[in-house]
Amino acid sequence: MRILIADDHAIVRRGLRDILREEFPSAEIEEVSDTEDLINKVIKEEWSVVLSDLSMPGRSGLDALQYIKQNHPRLPVLILSVHPEDQYAIRTLKAGAAGYLNKDTAPDELVIAVRKVLSGKKYITPSIAEKLADTFDYNSNKLPHEHLSDREFEVFKLLSSGKAVSDIADSFHLSVTTISTYRSRILVKMNMKTNADLTRYAIEHELI
Repeated sequence: MRILIADDHAIVRRGLRDILREEFPSAEIEEVSDTEDLINKVIKEEWSVVLSDLSMPGRSGLDALQYIKQNHPRLPVLILSVHPEDQYAIRTLKAGAAGYLNKDTAPDELVIAVRKVLSGKKYITPSIAEKLADTFDYNSNKLPHEHLSDREFEVFKLLSSGKAVSDIADSFHLSVTTISTYRSRILVKMNMKTNADLTRYAIEHELI
């Protein structure tokens, strides 16, 4: 068994490694600290499972997940994030993740999740299952941010956190014009006029 851990915090990687080493003593476990190294490792080597954060230097974790699933559809990717389930769980599952765990999860639940995705199944908590069911209810009222695409949602969160368009463009390796276009789409979809409106909304809905 070969396990790849992707997280930009060394202490988190160490904690995950220790938990997994105790449960899977014969497994080969390696670590990376950004999305580019994650993608390169997946391209060059074979893995049994990937445990990945969403917020790392370089491309977003969602971008890395989508790339991995397009090129290695059978490789299970378990997302571990500080973000609450209602922010990213559905998006990551739709993008091909095998499961989504908050970093506050107990160690034994992490082991359960890893075993489940290794068996070819999805790891879905009861709250995520309920939210997934809601997505099939076409009469349910979606919140404005739930109409955003994955990239628009990423840009929305950065804008609402006070990031400048130029800084966002640099982090995504995209042009300022492209990010400005995303901003315009976000404002239209959410029926808002300014970044301040986005910030107020994000705070009210606990998205930042």
